[in-house]
Amino acid sequence: MTSTASSGRDRAADRALAHARARSGGPLRLGAGAPAPAGMTRLTRPDSTGQALPVWPDGVTPSLLEEYQVAAVPVERAGETRRVLAATLKCCWRDLSVDPWPGDPAPVELVLDTYRALIGRTDDLMRNWARGALRRLHDSAWIVLDDGVVTLGPRCALWPVESHAQLQELVRRLPEPERPELTVVGDADIVAAAVLPLPGAGGRAELGVAEFDDLLGAYDERRRAELVAAYMVVEHAAEPVAEGRFAALRDPALRHTLGEMLARRGRVLIQLRERWTSGYDDAHTLDLTRPPVPAPAVVSVPEEEAVPASGQEAAAVGEPAVVARAGLGVSERAVLTLVLVHSVAIPRAEGLLPEDSWLSPHPAPVEELRRHTQVPIGELESALRTLRHAGLLAQVKAGEEAGGYVPGPQFHRLTPAARRRLQEELILAAGPHTPLAAAVRARRSAQ
Repeated sequence: MTSTASSGRDRAADRALAHARARSGGPLRLGAGAPAPAGMTRLTRPDSTGQALPVWPDGVTPSLLEEYQVAAVPVERAGETRRVLAATLKCCWRDLSVDPWPGDPAPVELVLDTYRALIGRTDDLMRNWARGALRRLHDSAWIVLDDGVVTLGPRCALWPVESHAQLQELVRRLPEPERPELTVVGDADIVAAAVLPLPGAGGRAELGVAEFDDLLGAYDERRRAELVAAYMVVEHAAEPVAEGRFAALRDPALRHTLGEMLARRGRVLIQLRERWTSGYDDAHTLDLTRPPVPAPAVVSVPEEEAVPASGQEAAAVGEPAVVARAGLGVSERAVLTLVLVHSVAIPRAEGLLPEDSWLSPHPAPVEELRRHTQVPIGELESALRTLRHAGLLAQVKAGEEAGGYVPGPQFHRLTPAARRRLQEELILAAGPHTPLAAAVRARRSAQ
């Protein structure tokens, strides 16, 4: 009996860790025939490998935040990004009688031409905006870019069936691009010449079911909806939300159930006075940052581009052949550390910030970052862009000056233990030879 209970706890922990990896590093990659963890949809490719994405409870989506007038995490140049995604959908969803995902591959130039027709502009600035939006959509798994060809990304498979009619109407209304006759290489030839199979090209979605029915089934329809709304808000809101606005945050019994829902996804509730958000469970922190330990069933899967995340390495977790994509690279971590030193550590040492605050009104100027880093300028700009997209940094404008960078909204999601660890890491980075750093190292070696 004890062995059975222990095995059940291990499986639950593995599932929670898999969900935490999917949250931090994007869709999980699955080996041939490997099942998706509970609570995830499996996107199966023709070779039976696939990807897994978490399922939202009761079929709701983050758009629920709009009903409660809660701001979601902002997207850089959100208007251009939405329009480029719409242009990609039109180019890749050619047969409206079937589900949009996986759709058909399309040349990037066709998407750009469709975007031009949509906004009525053809200048170089527009083209640069559109390419930036394509990069952001690729990084967040809404599309897949490969060798001049684009396909719909795995996140498009999560569009609810109820929304397909609206998406079909959108595609019908988008203008066709006015393209001169191609005399050298046609669209079909570009797609055929790409290295196939493209990551995400072809396949089927094996829809999963959120694993919360045993928790939510004990409540009536109203309280169930309150729990789901609170879950979506603490997971997807840009800032912590006031508990007075949500019954599932005010009521201790409902809040306990909400905590159990989050625990199944490797998450915990975090209280900031009378506001609440969610963060990674400390029980999974080491596993999320630990190098992978391949399982025997893991097959060779082509590497994919990393998405903005909080620093996890690709790893085999939970079920056999489950692999998460990589997170922040060395440049991103170095730049993030530099910003924290200039915007948090130095103002805190000068008494301008409270001891436990990781949000700062003191931006680190871009020129200061360029002066104090050995990272090449191009890598610095790329790292800053990645960190902004991940919500780890926010850009601040200061009048006529260039402003600078401060810690982003993701720092609200640190648990008390994570705050202490980050404080120690900042001490070690900013003053490795100080008495405080020696004390940190001594305490860690004694543990």
